[in-house]
Amino acid sequence: MKKLAFVVPTGIGASIGGYAGDAGAYARKLSEKYTLIVNPNVVNGACFSAINDNMLYVEGYALDLFFKEEIVLRPSKKNQIGVIFDRAIPKGILNVHLNTLDAIKAVYGIETKYKITQEDVGIKFLKAQTGISTGKIKNIKTLYKSAQDLIEEGCNALAPVCLFEESEDEDYANAKGIDIVGGVEAIISHLLTKKFMLPCAHAPAFANIEITQKRISVKSSAEYITPTFLPCIILGLYNAPQLIPQNQKVSTDLGVKELSGILMPHNSLGSTPIFKSNELGIPIYAIKENSSILDVTKNSLKIDNIIEINKYTDL
Repeated sequence: MKKLAFVVPTGIGASIGGYAGDAGAYARKLSEKYTLIVNPNVVNGACFSAINDNMLYVEGYALDLFFKEEIVLRPSKKNQIGVIFDRAIPKGILNVHLNTLDAIKAVYGIETKYKITQEDVGIKFLKAQTGISTGKIKNIKTLYKSAQDLIEEGCNALAPVCLFEESEDEDYANAKGIDIVGGVEAIISHLLTKKFMLPCAHAPAFANIEITQKRISVKSSAEYITPTFLPCIILGLYNAPQLIPQNQKVSTDLGVKELSGILMPHNSLGSTPIFKSNELGIPIYAIKENSSILDVTKNSLKIDNIIEINKYTDL
């Protein structure tokens, strides 16, 4: 079965995959024909996940290393997930998340370990001048300390959960804006992946967990019917591949040269996976039905290896 990377960058307002698991149905359909590498943004849907056994769940920093031929992906099952809770999370909200871990154990049989950071993490999310979402982390070291403790207890995947300010956004709820928290979530995952070289994905914790009674966009709906986004990252990380140095590759590992292509929104092509795919001769499929707030296209890059495709279903 051919292998593709199905990537939707986080926080760029992608019309498919820029909201709450709304690229998941597209990925599941393609996974009937291809083995897919997916970044969390593609399949995460708050209390839902579109992940299945024919997908490899890999966050953005690890994807960059993969395309730069610095790591390979080693299939892994039943990872021991270490959940890191920000000390700033109020006790009642923490209890909701701990109950969620218990529910995941009861329903899926997935047992996790957790630590609470010794200090507040201090998250601030922002919108860059380009319009994409980003943010700042005041105290990354306290996350590192809890991560290290969990690794020493046998964990080989990390699920940080940090307290975020409220992000009520009518545009996002109506599928017209960007995911304002997505950028800093990606930064948290990138930093932990870089430090520990383990599968990682982040879920936010909000102090206000009131569930809206208003009708909102189908694209955003998964995030508005649950007080916690923890289930999707646990389901993704449970069977996420381990990140192995390229020089330790064995026959069952997946290297970038084994890919048959990479799929990206048609106007968000200015990233490491695209440039490295071009160098390696890996076909780049620019999906025209998926647009973002960026404007980096085949025409602007002048890369011959980019193939414009109208729809995901045309592959």
